[in-house]
Order: sequence, then C-alpha cells, then structure tokens
Amino acid sequence: MGQTILVVDDKASVRQLVRDYLAEQGFTVVTAANGREALFAARHENPDAILLDIMMPEMDGYQFLKLYRRERSVPVIIVTAKDEESDAVMGLELGADDYVIKPFRMRELAARVRAVLRRAEPPDPNRRPLHVGDLLLDEGTHTVTVRGKAADLTPTEFKLLGLLMAAPGRVFTREQLVDRLAEVGYSGLERTLNVHIRNLRAKIEPNPDQPQYVETVFGVGYRLARPSAQLGAA
Repeated sequence: MGQTILVVDDKASVRQLVRDYLAEQGFTVVTAANGREALFAARHENPDAILLDIMMPEMDGYQFLKLYRRERSVPVIIVTAKDEESDAVMGLELGADDYVIKPFRMRELAARVRAVLRRAEPPDPNRRPLHVGDLLLDEGTHTVTVRGKAADLTPTEFKLLGLLMAAPGRVFTREQLVDRLAEVGYSGLERTLNVHIRNLRAKIEPNPDQPQYVETVFGVGYRLARPSAQLGAA
C-alpha cells in the first residue's frame, strides 16, 4: 500500500480528479470537503501529506492548519488560485510547507507531493546530531531542542535549520538556500523562503524580533550565529 495523501477541497469534481490521478501514481488517497472533515480524516487516517484548499465552508484551510499544526507536522501543500497567491503565503505563515497555483498540471502536483514526502523522510539514523550552542538538531530522531526544550518544526523548517547549523557563521544567500532545499524537493520562491525563516525564528528564538540564532545579513541572506555570538546576545 502506498503513502496516504489527504485531499481537502470543497469541490467534488476536484477531489475526484486529484484522487484518481494520485491513485494511479501509487498513492492511497482519502478526501474531505472542508476543514472539519479534514480534521477527522487526518486524525484517523494519519496521512503522510495533505493537499489543502483554502476557501471552504464550515472550516476553511486556515482554521484547519491552526488546529492541526498543534497536533502533527505532516507536510501540507496549499492549493490556491493565481489571484489568491497572498492566501498561500498566509498559509505558509501558519505552517504549510509549499503551495501550488490553480490551474495546475497533474504531473506537477504529483511532483510537489513527492517532494514534500522526500523532505519528511526519516534521515540516516547513524548521522551524528548537530550541536551549536544551545541548539541541538538530531536527524536520526528528527528532533530539535533549544536550551533543552523541544521545538516542533515542519519538515521544511527542519531542513532549513539543518543547513544553517551545518556551517555556523557561514552566510547563505537566499538563492543558495533555495537551491540547497531544492535538492530535497523544495519548490518555493525566495519570498516563501522568508516566510519559513520567520516561522523558524518564532519557534527557536527567545525574541523573534531580535534573533540571536538565525541572523539576517542585510542585502545578502542568512547565517546561524556562532556560539560565542549567541552568548553575547543572550
């Protein structure tokens, strides 16, 4: 049995179309017509990824994300119309991993699904944890702790932090980070990268408005502060 994808859309024709195509690609597909049905399905079916429409009756995609992100960090792809692209960015701010714009090609949609699934795959358990100052990232257990407290990151946030922690003090341009994430299936733009950075800071920084871990190098990109700099900022 293939990995399970939850398709959430209030239009029955869209649900059926996506369901049939993904099933042909070897996925197990469950569907929901609104956020309430999606919560029930997600809790009982334990999907590996979710395709989520935004504008739905009873409970929209935003409300679903707010509630579900408290429970699990399963990859979520927002599905939105071109003139509603700002809605997708808001979804990213709530914890979505990626988005696709309607109308989309089914082959592109399947590629995006496989991409977020790759990012969520368990890493090599034999890889040594990354330890930089107060940050500990263990790829073997897919966990992050900050000053001994667990931080619940989405797959994209986890990969992003891992890239930065692997080279403390090194400045990565936004283009470089997008390219590195692309190697594990990230298909976002620089603007969405900035949203992921903001979400990451909200989860690991004592004060996200004055970051002491993930620093902005204005006009260039981002870097992870070296431990001495972190201590100096504390």
